[in-house]
Amino acid sequence: MASDKELADFLAGVERRAFKQTVYAVRDDDASLDIVQDAMIKLAEKYGDRTPAELPLLFQRILQNTMHDYFRRQKVRNTWVSLFSSLSGADDEDFDPLETFEAESGSPGAESSEQQMERAQVLQLIDDEIQKLPARQREAFLMRYWEDMDVAETAAAMGCSEGSVKTHCSRATHTLAQALKAKGITL
Repeated sequence: MASDKELADFLAGVERRAFKQTVYAVRDDDASLDIVQDAMIKLAEKYGDRTPAELPLLFQRILQNTMHDYFRRQKVRNTWVSLFSSLSGADDEDFDPLETFEAESGSPGAESSEQQMERAQVLQLIDDEIQKLPARQREAFLMRYWEDMDVAETAAAMGCSEGSVKTHCSRATHTLAQALKAKGITL
């Protein structure tokens, strides 16, 4: 059985290492300090009667469990904050409830800054090349592939035949493909 002095000496000796270990896991100094303090209190309250040789392993297990509890609380807290913020944002005109959820991997929201910048540059190049198309080709291309109109709808909107729409779209896609390929972009 550890005496009060042995327990206090153990806790004083392990305090800095436990704090550093927790900071590396949690990445928040204040939360790390709370986690280490909670783990020390739990060790003293529940396992203060153990032998000094048992304390290091018990403390590590308690510290790990306390960190897991912290992450679980954060996950629940973040879920509730997301739910409540999506309800409170209904008055805001620019509010998008989909922006409150965590991005799935492979989606634009989960991209790194480098990937976002690269994607923005490619989109800018595509936009520049679309602007260089002749007016009728650009009009047909945007209606068909951007507005997702079918051939008949596009022909009616442009006041031409369906064959003309197909020709304009074909020429536009070929021109864009060649221009982008010349710049090293393959889609």
